Amino acid sequence: MQPQKRGKRRGGAGGAGSSLAGVIDVRLLRTDPEGTRAALARRGSPELLDQLAEATSTDSRLREIQTQRDTLRAEVNDLSKQVGQARRNGDTAAAEELQARSRAAGEQEKALAAEADDVAARLRDLLLRIPNLPHPDAPDGASDHDNPVVKGPFLPADGFPEHQRVPHWETATALGILDNERATKISGAMFTMQRGPGAQLSRALCQYALDRNSDAFEEIRPPSLVTTATLTATGQLPKFADDAYAIERDDLWCIPTAEVPLTSLYGGEVLDEAQLPIRMMAYTPCYRREAGSAGRDTRGMLRAHEFDKVEILAVTTPEQGAAMLLELRDRAEALIAGLGLPYRIIEICTGDMGQSHHRSFDIEVYAPGCDNWLEVSSVSWFSDYQARRADIRFRTTGEKGTTIANTLNGSALAVPRVWAAIMENYRQADGSVVVPEALRPYMRGVEVIGPR
Repeated sequence: MQPQKRGKRRGGAGGAGSSLAGVIDVRLLRTDPEGTRAALARRGSPELLDQLAEATSTDSRLREIQTQRDTLRAEVNDLSKQVGQARRNGDTAAAEELQARSRAAGEQEKALAAEADDVAARLRDLLLRIPNLPHPDAPDGASDHDNPVVKGPFLPADGFPEHQRVPHWETATALGILDNERATKISGAMFTMQRGPGAQLSRALCQYALDRNSDAFEEIRPPSLVTTATLTATGQLPKFADDAYAIERDDLWCIPTAEVPLTSLYGGEVLDEAQLPIRMMAYTPCYRREAGSAGRDTRGMLRAHEFDKVEILAVTTPEQGAAMLLELRDRAEALIAGLGLPYRIIEICTGDMGQSHHRSFDIEVYAPGCDNWLEVSSVSWFSDYQARRADIRFRTTGEKGTTIANTLNGSALAVPRVWAAIMENYRQADGSVVVPEALRPYMRGVEVIGPR
């Protein structure tokens, strides 16, 4: 049972906050440079430490420029007062000399202001590319091979019979419920199409996930197209631009996950602490170019440019984050367990973390036909990394100022690989597929999918 290979993870509004918003807290570079460097070093990428060093020196230069600019600005103001006093005293020569000095200082101040803007833009670009700092409890490791199993694996006691050792694309094509050949004809490679009971099963999975989380999560149907600022807020931009579908004419992007619009829902707003945690969920189509994935895990439903997914997301205080992470993980696990699929939970090590991640867990389902553990859900805590980008703050009653919120999200259910796992785990000796009992209320009476 080999784990399915994968690349480093994605994060999953840049213009909403201050000019230095949207990153690790810039104050960490000033107050705890060694601690910040040590935390980032756990990600195992030496180039990140070079970027951090450049960001630190750029921040120092920016503060120097700002100090010089403020000194000149004060000098200009003082000279202006002296010019006025000289003119009131009738000393024209002194007034003109002071005015010349004021103009020269003003030109210097203007040049420093322009340089400050350039350096601030450079600092922001550097900070946008530096990933989040790992949580102290996140396991150390260099790659996905170092991700520890923290729960399970939960496998059938009697193993997997031979009739389940058939890849889902063979079973589903024979049943007439997966027609990727025509999907490729109309849309190109790495698009999929389900038909008849296969299409019903895809929809049933989404409704199942929404219904099982409706007790605590508000259902939202967000737009599937978002602005550049919105995609930047969750960390997809600028790093993962090549994996996203852009509509350049309108400066819009197709969402890779509902995490993107849901995170920015409260962007630029100040919430009351009493409102937190805010729990949201959404079904959306998701679009990913999957750059560099050609020929890798592209058969059947394992990897596609478009797929359906239900996302659960929370906005919390920093103190609520740890408990919310476990709540989201438990909810995602309950969905997979409720489908009767064999699964395990792994924790993501520091070397395999996505750009925005602070701490993460994956739920993987075993697919006997593929002989692979398939990642079907990723649950992540982003600390204040995304909320700083989106400028989501909250105010505590009786206290001055505001605090950056925390965000967390999880794939409640991503259709393609769960669909594939059902095809393999529920396959019968005659080639039919039994519909999991939890999905039958959504299948219009279909309990077994046979040849069409």
